[in-house]
Amino acid sequence: MPNVKSAEKRVRTNEKRRERNRRDRSRMRTAIKKVRQADSAQTARDALVRAESLLDRMAGKGVIHDNTAARQKSRLHAHVKRLEA
Repeated sequence: MPNVKSAEKRVRTNEKRRERNRRDRSRMRTAIKKVRQADSAQTARDALVRAESLLDRMAGKGVIHDNTAARQKSRLHAHVKRLEA
């Protein structure tokens, strides 16, 4: 338990951020799964647009690293391209 007032606030702030990051990371993983589990190329393309936007936002907020977002987007694009072929 913290003894200093600023440390108490830091504990509260860290908990809020941890919950927000968990929520955002879960949303991101769900969006990626929707692209991967799409049964048609059109559905996958629509899901890809949403997933891409979400990945960019999460990278911007610092939930994931910029390069991680770029890698995920690249792999999702390749997956959709294989579905279209």
